[in-house]
Amino acid sequence: MIGKVGELTIHDKLSRIAANLWWSWDPELVEVFRLIDTERFAQLHNNPVQLLTEYTPELLEQRAREAVLHSRIHWSYRRFVEYTTSESTWGSTHCGILGQAPVAYFSAEFGLHESLPIYSGGLGVLSGDHLKSASDLGIPLVGVGLFYHEGYFAQAIDKEGWQQEKYPRLPMESLPLTQVENGDGPVIISVETRQGTISARLLHLAVGRINLYLMDTNIEQNSEEDRKLTARLYSGDQRTRIRQELLLGVGGLRALKAIGIIPNVIHMNEGHSAFAPLEAIRERMHDDALPFTLALTETSSRCVFTTHTPVAAGHDRFDSGLVEEHIGPLADSIGLDHHGLMALGRVDPQNDSESFCMTVLAMKMCRIANGVSSLHGVVSRQMWASLWPWRSAEEIPIGHITNGVHVPTWLAAQMRALYDRVLPENWILRSGEPEVWSGFETVTPGELWETHQSLKNRMIAYARREAVEQSTRRGDDSSIIEDMKNVLDPEALTIGFARRFAPYKRADLILKDLELLERLITDVDRPVQFIFAGKSHPADENGKRLLQRIFKLTHEAPFRGRILVLENYSIAMGRRLVQGVDVWLNNPRRPLEASGTSGQKVVLNGGLNCSVLDGWWAEAYDGKNGFAIGNGRTHSDQHVQDERDGEDLYRVLTEEVIPLYFKRDADDLPQEWIAQMKRAIRTLGWRFNADRMVMDYAANAYVPAAGGLSCSIVSMP
Repeated sequence: MIGKVGELTIHDKLSRIAANLWWSWDPELVEVFRLIDTERFAQLHNNPVQLLTEYTPELLEQRAREAVLHSRIHWSYRRFVEYTTSESTWGSTHCGILGQAPVAYFSAEFGLHESLPIYSGGLGVLSGDHLKSASDLGIPLVGVGLFYHEGYFAQAIDKEGWQQEKYPRLPMESLPLTQVENGDGPVIISVETRQGTISARLLHLAVGRINLYLMDTNIEQNSEEDRKLTARLYSGDQRTRIRQELLLGVGGLRALKAIGIIPNVIHMNEGHSAFAPLEAIRERMHDDALPFTLALTETSSRCVFTTHTPVAAGHDRFDSGLVEEHIGPLADSIGLDHHGLMALGRVDPQNDSESFCMTVLAMKMCRIANGVSSLHGVVSRQMWASLWPWRSAEEIPIGHITNGVHVPTWLAAQMRALYDRVLPENWILRSGEPEVWSGFETVTPGELWETHQSLKNRMIAYARREAVEQSTRRGDDSSIIEDMKNVLDPEALTIGFARRFAPYKRADLILKDLELLERLITDVDRPVQFIFAGKSHPADENGKRLLQRIFKLTHEAPFRGRILVLENYSIAMGRRLVQGVDVWLNNPRRPLEASGTSGQKVVLNGGLNCSVLDGWWAEAYDGKNGFAIGNGRTHSDQHVQDERDGEDLYRVLTEEVIPLYFKRDADDLPQEWIAQMKRAIRTLGWRFNADRMVMDYAANAYVPAAGGLSCSIVSMP
């Protein structure tokens, strides 16, 4: 008998849990789903919704008995209910003003889990971590985005090393999404353009205590062109881009209003959603009969803008015709002529030849703006100083809140068990507080090292499986496929480089001296090996050539088996890599890395960073918690800087990293290396932590904005 009438079966309980992504950052639940069917769960990209569709209640009951899962499932369900219903949270104490009207967090992408690939990289994963920490902290916040039914793209690398892009359709029926409906059926919102109306339905995704709403234009009310509007992330021409951003900003605010949510604060995560404040102004003018200037003042006082892009070319710009076609109707409704509309997106409102910049619009529409690291704050103030020509550089009203990562998502289960033994009880609920981490110094070196080695071995086993599968798909010779089964050496110093393959990130910096590189990886006594992973934007030919060069190198005799390229980088692959590498390599051209968060995930799991002093590492490195490439100074000649950084990278590896890693005591423990691991975790774990980040946003942005500060822009410390 499965259960009495009216009682929830274990299938019911697991289905309710699977419908909320909270399970994805709870290691006990991940293990429960894995134990139901380990092989199938992995094949389904760790998607419990899809897994449960393959199990009837009777079959699941039988499997639960075999694996002795009943008590674990009941306990997990009780914790799930307690988590989602508890009102005693950090947010309830510190963010009371947001209780009746939450923060609306707009982002073009959300990286929450590998089974929902509607993200491209760092920005999306950061957005996902932001929602998860807001949930853990109990901060009243709703997410707003787009549902891309073909996601970003699936990457394959052909025999020539060239990236191939595929766009598989996401299985809607196997995702934890529900269509938002009212008494009349699906909630449909519309946005007008000069050429017609774009409509979208609203989908809901539960992320712990947070509701995320995603708009989908693939509905019968739309033209064929507009049905494809939300098909793919970051693809298409400028017309597609502005239509997506119109839908995100204007449509997103209308969607919230349609379901009864009037936000207290609008948080624009990057400039993609910068049209949202214009819609908020229209609402105030229509609902409260405010004149435009007063509606602008009151709206901007409640808007927060986070810029992530220190590269000028990375800021969206549109020509006058596209702006008029898509924003013209909204401008008419708030009494702006075309010149006045364009002026909002121009640094120089009088320059009719200047294009319309979404970042400029966002800056003008908010009273609180921030970069995502201390250095990025400096760069942003320099980049946008011309918006405030009457102010000195130090007075430019752009502060910073340094990015952090969601600890429960990225911390390996084995490492978390170690944390649980040495940190205070329920430390995970206070992971953004520095004093919580002080006890990590009591970890015994051997225990930390063996935990790390276990994770490293697991990563290598994973990399081998991936390498064999990819080599088989490419149709490589059987000898190559056989070699892939034993690629990488568990005893070698393992260096990871995984991120977007953009030229400024310089994935090929390590290739500056191939003779020296060969000596490093063939050293019998102190071997070194590298794992590369990452996608290049489909339109980035230079990035693709960079990837191709490294891939071809992996097939050359000296490097085969010691340098590996894994294709189709994802959250799942990233989790394995950051949990298992010894060293995380990051060598962008300073100061083009706004923050970077992958290295922060490595810290949590005992890996050390070897990085250019850019982004977060510029404020994290203290000389004893990792390694620095260069001295933080930048040469005016880019070629000279590349040569200088390449030389310093080899110097750091040969003089610092490699000797320290292989310096062992009588028990074969690298004591000095382990000391750096402990110091990195203790000093960086709380600082570069999404809980700390979101608490900073709450204290320095959300609460002040909800209070309607309009006299000045708060500059975050």
